Amino acid sequence: MVMSYYAHNVLSWIIFNAAILGIVGLDLGIFQRKPHTPSCAEALVWSVVWVTLAIMFGAWLSFSQGKEWALLFFTGYTLEKSLSLDNILVFAVIFQTLKIPSCYQHKILKWGIIGALIMRFLMIWSGVWLLEKFHFLMYFFGSMLILTGCKIIWTKGSKSSLEENSIWRWVQKILPIDHSLNHGKFWIRRGEKVLATPLFVGLILVEFSDLVFAVDSIPAIFAITQDPFIIYTANIFAILGLRSLYFLLNKALENVHSLKKGLSFILIFVGCKMMGLIKISTVNSLMIILIMLSIALLASFFPRKTS
Repeated sequence: MVMSYYAHNVLSWIIFNAAILGIVGLDLGIFQRKPHTPSCAEALVWSVVWVTLAIMFGAWLSFSQGKEWALLFFTGYTLEKSLSLDNILVFAVIFQTLKIPSCYQHKILKWGIIGALIMRFLMIWSGVWLLEKFHFLMYFFGSMLILTGCKIIWTKGSKSSLEENSIWRWVQKILPIDHSLNHGKFWIRRGEKVLATPLFVGLILVEFSDLVFAVDSIPAIFAITQDPFIIYTANIFAILGLRSLYFLLNKALENVHSLKKGLSFILIFVGCKMMGLIKISTVNSLMIILIMLSIALLASFFPRKTS
């Protein structure tokens, strides 16, 4: 089957976005309307819901477009989901530094993820357009992924510090900040001054961290496919499940000391595939990504070597 990058018609885009907006509206407008700390059971249920919806969407793709399209989606989704695990660790550092209680973290992640969806939509279409016009950029993106992966491997693990982040220092300089939580508001008014609260600062940092991760994850999925519909839908499902996954796994992932190394090998692998250094089928790509992630998770059960 010859696969066109634009095999999906306008109706597919409309139906998908309408369905996603409806589900997100139910999630945020009804089920998650009040600020609260999701229990492990609630986070698990919503994680299962988003994974199940992704599987159902893949099954629909297989039925309507063919098995090869479904396989591309599942490979891209698995890749994006794997790389998004690193976001969870960064979110935890942001919330700990700003001393934001868990009952308000949900609100920040809700708006942060909505912003991330818009940002990634624009980045995906920009990337597709660039690769169509300048195909040699595949080699640039591929080498960037390989260098990023190598940098992670060669850099000694150290605990992330928000204090050293240039964006954090920049936000403190330009924004008038009131350091009280003010019942979960993003902004408050004191006299004639409008002040940002720690929640708004947290939202800026969450959005920026997703932008940084998107610079790696979006080029990575281009190694799997350059079809905008597949890239977009895989990203949407990976991001929408991130909020519930954070509340489910943020404590557990602190002990997964091999995760960054595993993700670095995944980046190197997809970078080599993007540059044509590895010729491998989509099925085998999916299996390799799953195996690398599984090894990274299993390796964390063994004690870390100390010098």
